[in-house]
Amino acid sequence: MANDTHLLDRPPRGAASDWTVPQDWERFTTADHAVWDTLFARQARLLPGRASTAFLRGLDALRLSTSGIPNFEELSERLMRLTGWQVVAVPGLVPDDVFFDHMANRRFVAGNFIRGADQLDYLQEPDVFHDVFGHVPMLADPVFADYCVAYGEGGKRALGLGGLKYLSRLYWYTVEFGLIADPEGLRIYGAGIVSSAAETRFALDDASPNRIGFDLERVMRTDYRIDDFQQNYFVVPSYDELLRVTVETDFAPLYDKIKPLPDIAIADILPDDVVITRGTQAYATARDPGQR
Repeated sequence: MANDTHLLDRPPRGAASDWTVPQDWERFTTADHAVWDTLFARQARLLPGRASTAFLRGLDALRLSTSGIPNFEELSERLMRLTGWQVVAVPGLVPDDVFFDHMANRRFVAGNFIRGADQLDYLQEPDVFHDVFGHVPMLADPVFADYCVAYGEGGKRALGLGGLKYLSRLYWYTVEFGLIADPEGLRIYGAGIVSSAAETRFALDDASPNRIGFDLERVMRTDYRIDDFQQNYFVVPSYDELLRVTVETDFAPLYDKIKPLPDIAIADILPDDVVITRGTQAYATARDPGQR
């Protein structure tokens, strides 16, 4: 069921008006389930000692170690009991307003396809492994689950305030590529990291990237790239603090404040950053020798 054509501009035939489709779990082939099992086994070896306690706890609570692509109905029953969230299938990437509405109503949209065995290390668009393995365990954590609801509500407001670019960066640097200062040490929780073997190692073990203390305004001004490792990772002190800042901030004046300001370039460090690890930028320089 792997496919490279899941970038859509309208609901396909058979989809509901909110873009959801039946998961139709029975359509997944033995080869599809084998890809899930291969990816799961690889990440399961890497994540202990690297992934946050909340992620590992969610992985166990949702029984995602069961062989094969999860059945969304069964997965949603377990998740609903924990935090009131459910997982719904969509045919591919959905429009921003649809995505935000689902999040605000505790529905996580997951791609209804899986990459092929020849695409284990990189996929342009999120498939069911990225969406479910990467994102859903964190939704079993009550505080992070509430943060995602707050983000969805904020996203709907951002569409009318011209703030989508800035709010997207918040999602990118937390939900997708966030790090946390767990009591046991620096840990990963962002779905883009925990679902990638290469970035799991790079985000924590490599000397190249900067690791910077989380600051809402700073994050929302910082550019990012979607096609390579991150050169800045932002570290939240706790999920409670991430939720508090998100809920207590009035985003409308914040958008007005940062719109005239220049974007902060990838890999830049500012004088007032709380620098946890100053990276060598060796990886980025090797990829682009002209970079300073």
